[in-house]
Amino acid sequence: MDITLLKVHGSGNTFYLYETGDENEFDWPTLVSWLCHKENEDGADGLLIVCPSRVADAKMRVINADGSEASMCGNGLRCVARYVCEKLGVDEAVIETMKANLRVKKEQPLFKQLPTYSVEISPVSFALSSLPMWYKDQDVIMNEVIEEFSPTIQFTAVSVPNPHVIGIVGDYYIKHKSHHFLLAQYLNSENEFCYDGVNVSYVYPMTSDSIFVRTYERGVGFTNACGTAMTASALVAKLHGIVESTSVTVYNPGGFVKCIVQQENERYQLLLIGNATVQSIYKLEILGNNLKWLQTQSTNEQVEYEECIQFVEKQTKPFFN
Repeated sequence: MDITLLKVHGSGNTFYLYETGDENEFDWPTLVSWLCHKENEDGADGLLIVCPSRVADAKMRVINADGSEASMCGNGLRCVARYVCEKLGVDEAVIETMKANLRVKKEQPLFKQLPTYSVEISPVSFALSSLPMWYKDQDVIMNEVIEEFSPTIQFTAVSVPNPHVIGIVGDYYIKHKSHHFLLAQYLNSENEFCYDGVNVSYVYPMTSDSIFVRTYERGVGFTNACGTAMTASALVAKLHGIVESTSVTVYNPGGFVKCIVQQENERYQLLLIGNATVQSIYKLEILGNNLKWLQTQSTNEQVEYEECIQFVEKQTKPFFN
């Protein structure tokens, strides 16, 4: 059989997107292993599956590059938002995810004419049990030095609903990734703190309304961007007074987004706003265990996004010279 896939990205976080009427149509981990291999069309971070929903306009499933399934993906959700909204001819929709039904909306571009969408990030919890994570019988880790991780970096743990450990760092830890890599690898292997792994982000404060975030994503490794990590980082930065504005610009290796952070009592309202870019359209032939590309058609959208990357480099360069 032949199927059509889109290669899409949000902030350089790249996925294949496939719509199906049957969630069990394929062995997704096997398909993802082939699709995401770096030597196959430069690989991808995962597969976005768009399927019917009984409670929303569509349902999204996210299969990571290693075959595991993520409960949410903010960058991927923006791409699914665009696909669903354009298919239905609407500017707003509701997408079912593993933990919540989330509102999505077409927005004015943040850079030139890049297609831009906002997505709701929810639910939010600082309870370690929600990640899950264990540390000295504590219920939360909030802006705290954890000696087992680092003697100087302050960490916060939060689920949105993907699990995140977020460290506030100086520029050294952004320029040099070795500490970040070793900690993230440890927390995503057999360890005493989080048996199911965790996303680990290092956040560098830039201005009163902007931060830089690098993320080691569970099931992926270092990625150009992680939507839930960027939103969680903006939330942590706002809560700890690192940024003042409720609208936070988050720069990352793959581009930038805007995160809206609002709080009412103990309830948080988070929006992630950024590009939803379609790079290419693929036709794939599947004959048993044999897979073969039949056709590839590129779009012109990536050309404009490369200009966005150059813009980001100019904005961040003064901080990392």
